[in-house]
Amino acid sequence: MKHRRLGRTALQVSEICLGTMNFGPLTSREESFAILNDALEAGVNFIDTADQYGGRLGVGATERLLGEWLAEDPSRRDRVVLATKVHEPMSEDVNDRGLSARHIQRACDASLKRLGVDHIDLYQMHHVDRAAPVEEIWQAMDRLIAQGKITYVGSSNFPGWAIARFNEKALASHRLGLVCEQSLYNLVERRAELEVLPACQAYGVGVIAWSPLAGGLLAGTSTDPSGRRGAAAVRDASGVHADRLAAFTTLCNELGQAPGVVAIAWLLHQPGITSAIVGPRRRDQFAALLQAPGLGLDESALARLDTIFPACGAAPEAYAW
Repeated sequence: MKHRRLGRTALQVSEICLGTMNFGPLTSREESFAILNDALEAGVNFIDTADQYGGRLGVGATERLLGEWLAEDPSRRDRVVLATKVHEPMSEDVNDRGLSARHIQRACDASLKRLGVDHIDLYQMHHVDRAAPVEEIWQAMDRLIAQGKITYVGSSNFPGWAIARFNEKALASHRLGLVCEQSLYNLVERRAELEVLPACQAYGVGVIAWSPLAGGLLAGTSTDPSGRRGAAAVRDASGVHADRLAAFTTLCNELGQAPGVVAIAWLLHQPGITSAIVGPRRRDQFAALLQAPGLGLDESALARLDTIFPACGAAPEAYAW
């Protein structure tokens, strides 16, 4: 497994980030633990979760499961870069959500307790909160850093303007600022290229791409009706993108590689990308996708992928002179 610097920091994280959203509600405790063990063995040191993950088991369930896995062998904590998120509703309480200083402090303490750790390596804002002043957010994050509860701050689902604004405020106060942005980015959905990726590159913010397989669209055909690819929305999208997906499958067959592996390998060839998040439901799915970092795509293959799935390009050149 190859590793890259997390944005402009000196921290090294694996090119594959293990996403845990399915752990608990869709993936059993036993299989989740097996996948986590496989990740460590393969050199994956980057694990991502969120306080809200838990699905039918309730918010916080996934963090608790991760805490149980870490407690099983305390040496695991030092081997992983642990990332979680804050913002999404944790209850019906009007203040138990968002990015107020109060909620950030309480949510971090709750995540630490569920995870059973004394600090979080990367604390990410799960979404932009347009009601929260940037100064209030940085005040809360500074306090958590001073308390030793978090090390780095990242964003997720932020627009380019917010990434710039947050880092300008940080620079003005001699802070490190945002070190990474977790963004929706894949061959089908390339709009991050308009302003998010250019903003990240300008500020030295690493990009962690979520949904690298476009919800299963880029994973190839499946006979499992219970999987994400069997969902009505994915079937509808498959029809919309049928011609492009057929051309993509043809290219993957020529390369002798599974579509999912090619899709993730393409991401890792894009400028500014630190890591791609994979969120397996099963152990075999994870094992298959671990091949992606080792797949080199030549200029011809990359050009064909850009022909099948056209780039957006940076704004405003993408739509104006």
